[in-house]
Amino acid sequence: MLRKIIKIDEEKCNGCGACAIACHEGAIQMIDGKAKLTREDYCDGLGDCLPACPTGAITFEEREAPAYNEAAVLEAKNKAKSPLPCGCPGTNSKAIKRENTCAVPTTTPITSQLMQWPVQIKLVPINAPYFDGAKLLVAADCTAFAYGNFHNEFIKDHITLIGCPKLDEGNYAEKLTEIIKNNDIKSVKVVRMEVPCCGGLENAVKRALMASGKFIPWQVVTVSTDGRIIE
Repeated sequence: MLRKIIKIDEEKCNGCGACAIACHEGAIQMIDGKAKLTREDYCDGLGDCLPACPTGAITFEEREAPAYNEAAVLEAKNKAKSPLPCGCPGTNSKAIKRENTCAVPTTTPITSQLMQWPVQIKLVPINAPYFDGAKLLVAADCTAFAYGNFHNEFIKDHITLIGCPKLDEGNYAEKLTEIIKNNDIKSVKVVRMEVPCCGGLENAVKRALMASGKFIPWQVVTVSTDGRIIE
C-alpha cells in the first residue's frame, strides 16, 4: 500500500541510537553503527524518532510499504518484557548507585566505580538524568586496560563515555556537543593514550566544548602504552 513512512539517510546518521530509543514500536535497530528501519510494518508513520535525531538523518517519504501491524508490535513488546535466558539488552540506559569506598590493599578485589550504562559514546543517550550536575569522563577505551587503577582514579564520581576514534566510524564531536549543550555538565576530563590516533578523541571534545557555547573546566590526561601517566 502507498503510505507515509520514515526514511533514514545513513550518511547523516552518526550512530547515536537516539532514534532507536525513541521508536516505541521497535521498527529501528542499530546495525554496524547505523540506524536501520528493520521492520517497515512496525513503523506507524507518526515520526516520534524525527525530533530525537541530532543530525536530521530521518525524514518522511510516501512510498509503497506494508501496512502498520499494530498486533505484531504489541506481541513484540510483550515478548520484550519477558526475562531473557542469556543476558540483557546492552544498550538499556540506567544509572548505577554506589556507596563510597575507601582505598584497599591490592590483594582485595577492586570494586567497580561505574555510575551508568551504556558507556560507549555512540550508544549513550543525549539526555539522561545522570548527566545533571555530572563530572564527565571521556576516555579512549584502551586507557582502562593500560592504567591499572583506572576505576578509582578516573571513573569514580564521574559519568563515563568511552570510544576509539580510529575504529569507530564518524566523528564524536556532534554527539558530545549535544550532550554538553543539553545537560548541566560541571567538568570534562579527557583520558587518552599517547598514540597519535587518540588525538581524534581530544580534538572532538575541544570542538564540542567550543560548539556548546559553554565555559566548562576541562583537562586532558595522557597514559603511556606501558601504563604510566605522562601528561
